[in-house]
Amino acid sequence: MQTTVLIIEDNRDNYYLMQYLLENKGYKVLGADSGWLGLEMAIYNIPSIILLDIQLPEMDGYTVLRRLMSNPDLAGIPIVVVSSYAMTGNKEQALSAGATGYIEKPIDPLRFADQIESYLKA
Repeated sequence: MQTTVLIIEDNRDNYYLMQYLLENKGYKVLGADSGWLGLEMAIYNIPSIILLDIQLPEMDGYTVLRRLMSNPDLAGIPIVVVSSYAMTGNKEQALSAGATGYIEKPIDPLRFADQIESYLKA
């Protein structure tokens, strides 16, 4: 069975780069450009991992994270925050909010798929 990655990201360039890198590694990639759509897609598709931006329209990533984690059907899915918020404490805030991991943008194209794989194996 193919591993499914849900990317919740409103920036098309960021989404397409992540999609390209992950599909080249054999992952099935789904995308949502808002928090609401991301929640719906997670519930409907039950992905293997969720990549979540913090700055989203309508609902910020922290709210999305809390709602994903409160759903028993999604509770075991790793959620990795992929964010350009690089200020001191942002990584810690994401992890303390329940994220499995944190990857800072801009992503490293040479390491990105391996980073995602390490979260899937954890």
